[in-house]
Amino acid sequence: MNLRLKLLALTFLSIISVSAQDDFISLFNGKNLDGWVEKKAHRDRYYHFFRVIDGTIMANSLNNPEHDYAWLYSEKEYSDFELKFKFRAFKTSTGNSGVQVRSRYDDEAYWMNGPQIDIHPPGPWRTGMIWDETKGNQRWIFPNIPKNAWVNESMQRKKLMFYYAEETNQWNVMRIRCVGTSIEAWLNGMKITNYEGAGVLNDETHRSLGVGMKGHIAFQIHEKDALILQLKEIFIKEL
Repeated sequence: MNLRLKLLALTFLSIISVSAQDDFISLFNGKNLDGWVEKKAHRDRYYHFFRVIDGTIMANSLNNPEHDYAWLYSEKEYSDFELKFKFRAFKTSTGNSGVQVRSRYDDEAYWMNGPQIDIHPPGPWRTGMIWDETKGNQRWIFPNIPKNAWVNESMQRKKLMFYYAEETNQWNVMRIRCVGTSIEAWLNGMKITNYEGAGVLNDETHRSLGVGMKGHIAFQIHEKDALILQLKEIFIKEL
């Protein structure tokens, strides 16, 4: 075999090796919202909260100040997976967002049940913590604190890195891993969340609603919040 053929063979084997190790697939094609559906209250039915602009998903609620919760909801369900995506936050945006995992939308109540990994530009120390939107629970589960208790800045991770478009124009990278009753989350390479949800994610409340262990992924716009947030490079690997 001549040198050229040897190099081609080595390149081919290298491609196979990389493909075998990287089983992530894209959930956003950069052109449209195929594979996603916008979930929102009836009163907001004529307003589009999520649009594709310049190859990114723009979440924008600025022109609808009295809006209810809105969600960009995956058509497919997932159980054990690793999700990674980039988001760009703005200091001028006072709104809250987050990503729901193993969740399910109630089209009659206009409500999303399931755990949410928080994204909070006004107070970035909250980003990566988990709030459970599930009816009957609705509390912070990481940190694990009682109902009606609230997280505070003293609970933040040290040396947390959070980028704003106005300052660095960098994109934040979030990675979420759900396996069994465990949920882990990283922000810009730092592990923020290491939640073991046995007895919560698989309790009767969650099971009756079909959430906690399996469900949809969804990006949130919090009710009545003035939010601008960009998303791109959304990838998932089922485990």
